[in-house]
Amino acid sequence: MRRFFKRKEKQTTETKTRKMKVRTVGTRKKTVTLLWILLIGSLAFGIYKNFTAIDQHTVHEKEIIENEIIDTNAIESFTKNFVKDYYTWQNEKDSIEQRVEKISHYLTEELQALNTDTVRDDIPTSSSVGNIDIWSVSPENDNTYAVVYSVDQKIMEDKNSEMVRSTYRILLHQDNVGNLVIIQNPTLWSMPNKSDYEPQQPESNGTVDSDTVQEVTEFLETFFAFYPTATNKELAYYVKNNALPPIGKDYLFSELVNPVFQQSGNQVYVWVSVKYLNETTKAMQFSQYVLTLEKDTNWMIVK
Repeated sequence: MRRFFKRKEKQTTETKTRKMKVRTVGTRKKTVTLLWILLIGSLAFGIYKNFTAIDQHTVHEKEIIENEIIDTNAIESFTKNFVKDYYTWQNEKDSIEQRVEKISHYLTEELQALNTDTVRDDIPTSSSVGNIDIWSVSPENDNTYAVVYSVDQKIMEDKNSEMVRSTYRILLHQDNVGNLVIIQNPTLWSMPNKSDYEPQQPESNGTVDSDTVQEVTEFLETFFAFYPTATNKELAYYVKNNALPPIGKDYLFSELVNPVFQQSGNQVYVWVSVKYLNETTKAMQFSQYVLTLEKDTNWMIVK
C-alpha cells in the first residue's frame, strides 16, 4: 500500500512537469530579426524625411505692368531745332558752311560725314523752314527714340518759289544725363492720314413719350439761348454738379440740330448739336453735347 502511493505521487509529479513546460520563441529567430530591421528602418526614414522635406506650396505670380511716362519735351525741342538748321540754307558758300557747322551739334560723326554733300556749294536753290509738326515720339529700345516729323519748306530758285511739305523719321539716343544725339539720318516716312473710323450714332428708341420730348426740347432751347453769356449763378438754375462750365462768349443761338432722346428710370439722355452764330467772326458754330437730365420741380442738366 505504501509502495502504490509513492508511485502515484511520482506519476502526478511527472504529469505536472509536462503541463508546465512552455516552448518560447528565441529573439534571434530570422523572422523576428527581419521585423525589427523593418521597424527601425521605417522609423529612421521617417525622421530623415521630417528634416529634409521641402515645404511645397502653390506660388501665385501676379504680373504688374506699369506704364512709364516719358517726358518728350527735350526730344521734341531738340528735333525742332535740328530740323530748322538742317533744312535752312542759302545758295551761298558761307551759308552752306554755316549749315554744316550747325548740324554737327546734332549728328554723330558718322552722320556728319554722310551729310557732307547733301547741300553742295553750287546748289541753285535756297530753303527756309516754315511749320514743323512732331507726329510721334516712340521708344525703340533702351535710351533710343524714334521721331516722326513733317517740315514745310519754301524752296526758292532764281525768282521762283515753291512750298514743299515732307515727312521724315529719325532715331535719337539720350544718355543718362539727358544729352541727345541723332544716330539715324532723316529717312523718308509717311504722315498720319485720316482714319476711316465712324462712331456708332445713337438713335431714339421710343422710351421717351412725346410730352416729355416736347418739355425737354423747350427746356434746352431756353437754356442754350442764354448759355453763352450766363454766369455761374444763372447756370445754377439749370445745371447741377458743374456739368457745363460758363463760357462768356458772344454767340447767338439759332436751333437744336437732330436731337436724340432716350430714357432710363427718371433720367433722360440727350445727344444734340447746337447751332450758334459767332457774332464776332459771323461764322456758324456747331457745338455737340451729350447730356443727362432729371426732373424734380423743373428739368435740370445733371451730367
